[in-house]
Amino acid sequence: MANSGQIRIGIGGWNFEPWEGTFYPDDLAKKRQLEFAGKELRTIEVNGTYYSSQKPATFAKWAAEVPDGFIFSLKASRFVTNRRVLSEAGESMERFLTQGLTELGDRLGPILWQFAPTKKFDPEDFEGFLALLPEKQDGLKLRHVVEVRNPSFQVPDFVKLLDKYEVAVVLAEHADYPMIADVTSDFVYARLQKGSDEVKTCYPPKDLDRWAERLKTFATGGEPDDLEKAAPERKPEMAPRDVFAFFITSGKVNAPNGARELQKRVD
Repeated sequence: MANSGQIRIGIGGWNFEPWEGTFYPDDLAKKRQLEFAGKELRTIEVNGTYYSSQKPATFAKWAAEVPDGFIFSLKASRFVTNRRVLSEAGESMERFLTQGLTELGDRLGPILWQFAPTKKFDPEDFEGFLALLPEKQDGLKLRHVVEVRNPSFQVPDFVKLLDKYEVAVVLAEHADYPMIADVTSDFVYARLQKGSDEVKTCYPPKDLDRWAERLKTFATGGEPDDLEKAAPERKPEMAPRDVFAFFITSGKVNAPNGARELQKRVD
């Protein structure tokens, strides 16, 4: 599409036993699963980086196994986000960012900073955290997105802070967590978490159609009019944006099918 950012649809991780023989061919070796997923999908959200550090050689290996244009999103360390005072996370943040993730090179996408559902919005402390996020690491531009899961963040002041620091917020479609569809960066990051293992395409076709239109609207610089915002009166600048969307958690068995079907609808 002219005057549109790129839309990449993906899943969380690539190792999941129910995908063997369904998403992955029966005779595919486990060591080649990422290579296969990289050809079928456009992006993957890596959850393992939330729990533990990786070696530089591991990131380099991941980068080598996927084609040009493929993007990894990395979930940031829990030691950064699971703390009472976020503005004191600088040391843990540095450890996470210096573990070698820039070995991904142009395959490095958004870094996802996920907060517990119990974490409430404290404007001063959260701004302290946002101020710690670096624009670059080892000369590589970084893109940051936060996932907040407490309703206290559904206020205009939160959106204003994100806009100030050019940090995106996760657009979550979830049964319990708040939806904040405000655009505050040059990309949009959606986590679609209402899928079903009983639906072959994870989401029903009509819901895939609806999300395809929403994502295309975001990519061309607009905003869908049927999603909940925290600052509904605010109108972001009209400009093409890259869009990432992941089928996560619910309906995981069929998440790869959902990702491929939604990608077809936006290409």
